[in-house]
Amino acid sequence: MGNRRSFLRKTIVGSIAAGIGVNLGQAAELFDAHTLSAEGGPLFISTWNHGLAANAEAWKTLEAGGSILDAVEAGVKIPEADPEVSSVGYGGFPDAEGHVTLDACIMGPDGNAGSVTYLQEIMHPISVARRVMEKTPHVILSGAGALKFAEDQGFKRENLLTDNMQKEWEAWKASGARYAPQANWENHDTIGMIGIDGQGNIAGACTTSGMAFKHPGRVGDSPIIGAGLFVDNEIGAATSTGEGEAILKTLGSFLVVENMRNGMSPKQACKAAIERLTQKVRVHPQMQIAYIAVNKSGQTGAFSLRPGFQYAIHSYNNNKLENVDHLMEW
Repeated sequence: MGNRRSFLRKTIVGSIAAGIGVNLGQAAELFDAHTLSAEGGPLFISTWNHGLAANAEAWKTLEAGGSILDAVEAGVKIPEADPEVSSVGYGGFPDAEGHVTLDACIMGPDGNAGSVTYLQEIMHPISVARRVMEKTPHVILSGAGALKFAEDQGFKRENLLTDNMQKEWEAWKASGARYAPQANWENHDTIGMIGIDGQGNIAGACTTSGMAFKHPGRVGDSPIIGAGLFVDNEIGAATSTGEGEAILKTLGSFLVVENMRNGMSPKQACKAAIERLTQKVRVHPQMQIAYIAVNKSGQTGAFSLRPGFQYAIHSYNNNKLENVDHLMEW
């Protein structure tokens, strides 16, 4: 099997090189190392180490007969409900007024999408985002309107501020610190997930509690289609993590997918989007940005602004973390 796969890889790389007029080294880069298995089975990728548990749940859902959209929703619900994940859902850092406010979006193979922003007291914003997609003619619902819609759909209000986060917020207030929201990438930040099934159908989900102690009402990139997540079932998908304001200004996930449309591998596409970002926004010393992507063939890739980012990849019984190349040092 190993010799056969090696032969197939060499044959495909040679064909790529001949077909698009590049050398074998460039073609090998296009043929990303992480590809759907020879059996053509499904694959999930997600950001950070909390992506491992999310991937496992997504895989379980797909195996049980769920759709690829069901799978990515189920996957990201795991960190949403985990109080140990301080940057997503229940247990997330509150805003400057002590409220946990959540953003999420979901996008399916048919190009349909749904999103919620500044949602409070609902454990699973990703599921509300899916209802927005499927039950309304809209893409985004926000704030009190999103909460009313969630309750109308049967979701129950819950207190999402854990005792630990209550103490963190009280300590921050008592310190007299000036307003300075903190990106939580070092605490694993947003979870973005992309899945591709055995038929090549792609879906994605992205959910976060946003910056610690952010200004009330702040919305980052995570729930914005084209910034935090973008899926084009003919090409591939991408999702982001890190400082949302910079990602919003460059529509990073859409850019990654467009780079793949123009022939780049997922890794090349992510790197090019990071490079574009550094040319268009001010890169301050604490900034971290990363993208992950998958193309229609099941090739995956990622790239980050600085070291420290990892993404989780699950194919068949293999669910592991991958270190990611970066553009600049801290």
